[in-house]
Amino acid sequence: MRRPHARNRVDSNTTDQQKMDPSIKLHSRTISTRSTKFKYAKSKLVIIITLIALLSCYYLFKSKTKSFSKMYGIIIDGGSTGTRIHVLGYRIESGGKVVFDFEEGAMKVNPGLSAYAGDPEGAGGSVEELVEFGKGRVPRELWGETEVRLMATAGMRLLDSEARDRILDVCRRVLRKSGFKFQDSWASVITGSDEGLYAWVIANYALGTLGGDPLETTGIIELGGASAQVAFVSTEPVPPEFSRTVEFGNITYNIYSHSFLNLGQNAAFEALRESVVSGNHHPAAESLGKGIFVDPCTPKGYSRVVESLKLSPGSLTEKNRFVSTLHSRGNFSECRSAALTLLQKGKEICSYQHCQIGSVFVPKLQGKFLATENFFYTSKVLQPPLLFLCYIIIFCHVSHSTLEKQQ
Repeated sequence: MRRPHARNRVDSNTTDQQKMDPSIKLHSRTISTRSTKFKYAKSKLVIIITLIALLSCYYLFKSKTKSFSKMYGIIIDGGSTGTRIHVLGYRIESGGKVVFDFEEGAMKVNPGLSAYAGDPEGAGGSVEELVEFGKGRVPRELWGETEVRLMATAGMRLLDSEARDRILDVCRRVLRKSGFKFQDSWASVITGSDEGLYAWVIANYALGTLGGDPLETTGIIELGGASAQVAFVSTEPVPPEFSRTVEFGNITYNIYSHSFLNLGQNAAFEALRESVVSGNHHPAAESLGKGIFVDPCTPKGYSRVVESLKLSPGSLTEKNRFVSTLHSRGNFSECRSAALTLLQKGKEICSYQHCQIGSVFVPKLQGKFLATENFFYTSKVLQPPLLFLCYIIIFCHVSHSTLEKQQ
């Protein structure tokens, strides 16, 4: 199902914003937390916590710290639908043992940074609110020693470079004045490949497979708001633009990692809507009359007037508006057909041996996989998991009024 705060995005230059290092070395350390036995995948919180731990290990351990004294680190996650701050406490005990405290807190503000393309100062206000939250969690005397980093993802990658840079400049200005330790390079838009790679490292760290047999690791399929990430160990040759290497201890992992921009939950829904009203898909594009179209992917009885805003790549001012009414059919087979059409868009220009999704190379899937983020939220509604497909089919045919009564 679609999240209520989905937005249109600029379909612009999708080139990675940073130089991507294809090889990453992770240093093995003894890490413990104050929590009980660490378990994975009950919610995205575990993923976020582990990401904070790993990134903090990489960046924060370079700082000079007093043994046994508590230190802090802050990560601001600039997602497509919202911006989140995570405050991490940690201390380094004798022997280099790192103890994390994940109870310092987290906070989310809406919308995401990319929503401020036309109002960069608004993005600054959003970050200021998060900074104030961080100040309330970190002792004042440690502000100057506490590193703060902002990492934005697919929502920002969808913007043209000028809009993206304006937003980042405002965010950097706010972080420079925050009182926390900050450098301009610490606020950036991470590459799609990095986003997928981080998710893979997180999952396998949490599952205890990082540091073991590469073929026993778990791949990830991550469904965000504006993009979807796929990352897994592959034994077949992978083109260099999709290949990443992770070294952990004496083990080297050769990983396929890619982020499919515009295939996140919200972005894909908007793409489906455009396909429906433009008549690019049949039968999903079936028209009931002038300006009235059938949407097979939302529950029956949910009818709304939608205003479509088309923006050319790199432009925030060129607007072509049209108003249409979408009548929801709630039909699983038609929705599946429409989704497959979106996934195959551009396949005719594939220049690789394998293009499972559009014109993008995807090697043969190997091993076990975890489906995270919006897949997780969907599975919470459509339980039990063993009957997942059956529940999806039934759910798609239930009327909107019935679903409202069940909330």
